[in-house]
Amino acid sequence: MSRAFAPGRVNLIGEHTDYNDGLCLPFAIERGVTVSAERLTGRRYEVEARELGERDEFSAVDPPPADGWRAFPRGTVAELGAAGHELPPARVAIESDLPRGSGLSSSAALEVALALAVLGLAGEPEPDRVELAKLCSRVERDWAGADTGLLDQLAVLLGAERRALLLDCRTLATEQVPLELGGWTLATLDSGAGHSHAKSGYNERSAECRRACAELGIESLRDAAPDDAARLPAPLDRRVRHVLSENGRVVEAATALRAGELERLGPLLDASHASLRDDYGVSVPEVEEAVAACKRAGASGARIVGGGFGGSVLALFPPGARAPAEAEPVAPGPSARLLDS
Repeated sequence: MSRAFAPGRVNLIGEHTDYNDGLCLPFAIERGVTVSAERLTGRRYEVEARELGERDEFSAVDPPPADGWRAFPRGTVAELGAAGHELPPARVAIESDLPRGSGLSSSAALEVALALAVLGLAGEPEPDRVELAKLCSRVERDWAGADTGLLDQLAVLLGAERRALLLDCRTLATEQVPLELGGWTLATLDSGAGHSHAKSGYNERSAECRRACAELGIESLRDAAPDDAARLPAPLDRRVRHVLSENGRVVEAATALRAGELERLGPLLDASHASLRDDYGVSVPEVEEAVAACKRAGASGARIVGGGFGGSVLALFPPGARAPAEAEPVAPGPSARLLDS
């Protein structure tokens, strides 16, 4: 038997920048996905998603494609096999206390926990964590159809208690930045509007960014100049404007955290949300109501998190303010890990 846990993640700031070679500032949280794997005879994988009450079976060699949650275990097993790992057939149980489609990266947590569990079952040493993040990102792209970057997987694999992860998505350089909340509270509030990267406008936004790069003659929006947005037609101008301004907000947020000045984060969260709503176009009415509810409760700042088109809102509450009753407090927790093997 081998068991592994991978946390969900919250992105403090830096949304839709990862696939544009930009900057972001996520942190792992305490809730996540636990995967248990036990060896089977034969050549099949049996997978049970306990929180869904659903099962899947597939060949341990060249798993066929699948839709929905089944794409993630099939893709993870296939990508590990393609990378040269000798995986035994296994019975796998998946348990999670992360709500699906809420913007807390349940898919990356599932991919990472499953990979660590089956590699532990095989008796293999833990792989390089950056390389494992790249492998899991291929699962998102090639098996689940979501054109994402590496933010989620790296946050899950490199997170640390009381730290946010400053990530440069071009160089993959990282810095553990102190996130000491003191009397402040970070909380997420589910908007009630679920989302799926592959089925939402997420891939459309990624394609728009590539078109903007082609028109500007640059490799990625990380190379765009401040006045480049004005050279583009709508909506490409707005997409560029968001990415450039969001990169700047990440730098400002990291500076505030290093100085222990959490009061500077609230206006940055508000500005990020306005940009995601107005320039990137990824908000929906349910999200706007969730943001408004947090602000009414005294939040110093609130914004949509994750891919958008639904999901959760992240809000920062100063000492003395109380988050809405339905909100879930979040704090930086440890990274993915093998529990036993």
